[in-house]
Amino acid sequence: MTAPPERRQGFGMAAPGRPAPQQDGRAEEAGGRSADPAGQRFAQGQGQGSRSAEPEQDSSAERQIDLLPEDATVNLAAERKAAGIDELLDALDRELVGLAPIKLRIQEIAALLLVDQVRERFGLAATRPSLHMCFTGAPGTGKTTVAMRMAELLHRVGYLERGHLVAVTRDDLVGQYVGHTAPKTKEVLKRAMGGVLFIDEAYYLYRADNERDYGQESIEILLQVMENQRDKIVVVLAGYKDRMDEFFASNPGMSSRIAHHLDFPEYSLDELADIAQLMLSEVRYRLSEDAEATLREYLSRRMQQPRFANARSVRNALERARLRHANRLLSEPDRAWNRDDLMRLESADLLASRVFSEPTSESPAS
Repeated sequence: MTAPPERRQGFGMAAPGRPAPQQDGRAEEAGGRSADPAGQRFAQGQGQGSRSAEPEQDSSAERQIDLLPEDATVNLAAERKAAGIDELLDALDRELVGLAPIKLRIQEIAALLLVDQVRERFGLAATRPSLHMCFTGAPGTGKTTVAMRMAELLHRVGYLERGHLVAVTRDDLVGQYVGHTAPKTKEVLKRAMGGVLFIDEAYYLYRADNERDYGQESIEILLQVMENQRDKIVVVLAGYKDRMDEFFASNPGMSSRIAHHLDFPEYSLDELADIAQLMLSEVRYRLSEDAEATLREYLSRRMQQPRFANARSVRNALERARLRHANRLLSEPDRAWNRDDLMRLESADLLASRVFSEPTSESPAS
């Protein structure tokens, strides 16, 4: 009688041809609010970031895997497709304009984890790589969206048990009195286990000028978990690059635990215009020819003004343009409007913005 194939415990990888059940990449903030997916989602209720329910527990970590014979062959492209990685990378391309270096790094991480999965099926060593990350860049450059997709990717290839993202800030981790910080930090970590913990503006955890600050206690707990439970959670620290560099200089232990540093560049004018078109197409709006030119002028001016937030600023501008569009249609009660009228934004819907009346940073002082 032929002996059954040897079976061994995997580190969460699905059996051949059976990818782990796919979570939907949902994200939540510490207070139970859904995380804003970083600026390129326009319509309320669209995208995984608008859902905050807890993902179901997955049993993939308990699966046994069948070892392949030494002379077996594997089609990696087919494995990647079966795991849903191609679908996820395509979705990321659709959702985010530009960011080619970021997308390449995600593709490389997916390739490494997939090859590790196949190596394990051949009985080869497949140690778990450390995947704690640092995302640096200005607001609205896609950091949260990438973190959500990363969480989903890591679940699909079996690296993490769940496909969820928990997005927090200092206030969710650090208490205001003695004995308050540890429970808060541990509660957040508990909810993030099996997924990705995204800490925005992470440098605010450390305040060197305040000896009574409790942020260092939270950092020490995070360090311990990042080292001892790195097979159960991925921590992503996010913020402006210069401030994150200062944070790491003051906390070398944290710096040494970050395996991937990804810098999110600010978008160019052409990329912002493409983002606007993407946002509008998602909600079945479009710009007239004149409005397209007006939008580019708006973006050119807005980029030079204070508090510009890349894709988030684009989203805000379009939402206000929709308000003006709706009001413009209702201002003519005796006129009938057709389907195209309801979809088309005109220059007037943008020109009413105070961006066109405020000076830019390049304007001469008055």
